[in-house]
Amino acid sequence: MAALLGVFLLGALGPAAAQARPAQAEAAATGLHISDGRLLEGNGNDFVMRGVNHAHTWYPGETQSLADIKSFGANTVRVVLSDGHRWTRNGPAEVAGIIADCKANRLICVLEVHDTTGYGEDAAAGTLDHAADYWISLKDVLVGQEDYVIVNIGNEPWGNTDPAGWTAPTTAAVKKLRAAGFTHTIMVDAPNWGQDWQGVMRADAQAVYDADTTGNLIFSIHMYSVYNTAKAVTDYLNAFVDAGLPLLIGEFGGPADQWGDPDEDTMMATAEQLDLGYLAWSWSGNTDPILDLAIDFDPSRLSSWGERVFHGANGIAQTSEEATVFGGGTPGDTQAPTTPGTPTASAVTASSATLSWTAATDNVAIAGYDVVRVSGGSETPVASSTTNKVTVTGLTANTAYSFAVYARDAAGNRSARSAAVNVTTDRTTPTPGVGCSVGYRVVGEWPGGFQGEITIRNTGTATLNGWNLGFSFAGGQTVSNMWGGTPTQSGATVSVAPASYTAQIAANGSVTVGFTGTRGAANPAPAAFTLSGTACTTA
Repeated sequence: MAALLGVFLLGALGPAAAQARPAQAEAAATGLHISDGRLLEGNGNDFVMRGVNHAHTWYPGETQSLADIKSFGANTVRVVLSDGHRWTRNGPAEVAGIIADCKANRLICVLEVHDTTGYGEDAAAGTLDHAADYWISLKDVLVGQEDYVIVNIGNEPWGNTDPAGWTAPTTAAVKKLRAAGFTHTIMVDAPNWGQDWQGVMRADAQAVYDADTTGNLIFSIHMYSVYNTAKAVTDYLNAFVDAGLPLLIGEFGGPADQWGDPDEDTMMATAEQLDLGYLAWSWSGNTDPILDLAIDFDPSRLSSWGERVFHGANGIAQTSEEATVFGGGTPGDTQAPTTPGTPTASAVTASSATLSWTAATDNVAIAGYDVVRVSGGSETPVASSTTNKVTVTGLTANTAYSFAVYARDAAGNRSARSAAVNVTTDRTTPTPGVGCSVGYRVVGEWPGGFQGEITIRNTGTATLNGWNLGFSFAGGQTVSNMWGGTPTQSGATVSVAPASYTAQIAANGSVTVGFTGTRGAANPAPAAFTLSGTACTTA
């Protein structure tokens, strides 16, 4: 990945893409394998990767990390290794230990070698062929682990060099591993620092897939600055799904970095909609700590990025299902739950509403419910619940909403959407006994734009359950993207409703929301803030 340890990594699918999968794909290995563009376990159960990247090769002493990653609901971890070309070699004994740790923590283990990053700049080593030799040197500890291990041949081959040669070396490396007896699912990264901004992998994926006689191959796209709009994200992911080609988001990370403003929420939401895997960058240890999910490897100190990945509407805690090889899932269950009843609303306030509905039924069991906000032909996830009742917080005062509900089971089957209920929130009135302090700072600036951070502290004596932050910009600034909250802006006036994971603020506690925005020549801080109608002091 670009920022880790100062190693700064700087067409549509053709007609053949729609052709049927090769017959070999249906008779692939008995472990993890690809069939009809889907990743399956050995028992035929769908497996959708939901996890994170962990920089083991630079932090081999962080042995607790896999257990911490699992504690947040991940089912997969992508582990960074080195073949010794650029960093200390991770040999057979060490890799065997990593696999054992993954299995002990019930995580599917994606192993990748990082020395290929930017390959083409060093002809002597660091190539995909060199990486294939590294995997072959580990064969004794990898063969027999096909239920648990995916081999990611090499990280981000062909950086800023001409990526036209990606197809042949990728195909050759895959064939080399197959000839050596590897039946594992093999993952291949796109060129252009993994982002495929020239569309080489998108155009040639079919040819590379067909060259693998086992059909047990999955493509990995790294979604960073190139994917700075919802359209860029959805167009790329849908192109592979429409062609029946297996794909996952092997890296993505934010919030906004120096190369642009990636749309990570759309990435997670689209991956959930399309049943595609995603692996967020990265657990901890980045030279740019804004990319750390956990600050200083401390699971009790999730960053705002970590909160989004693990606890956001489409985050790991809501969408991950453990591999059945570890006891998770419900093998063979393809029957969706019945449709939940139409929600009814009660206890409506200026910032929240309680919804309840008639429970759905399922042939096995209902695992939970997902509440969405419906607006025209689109919908936005707002809450999840394991019961048929939930309180939706972070709403805007005196605003009309429409909510509906889906039911889901443990196998990931989802019901049809319920009918919707219309709710109009109360007008904002100051909350008795509320005290608040707000800190505002500019994290970084660039021509025409900036990144800001707002820390809201509850100085009152009672816990706040739901809030609405109000302020005005004095320099013509506008909010482009926000994490930890949902902004509404009219002219200079901004209103922020909390995300599900920032809605509650304990007495003397605080939450932080971050955002990117546009600006003119000046970028003054807002002069005043209100919280649920109460004026706040500024810190």
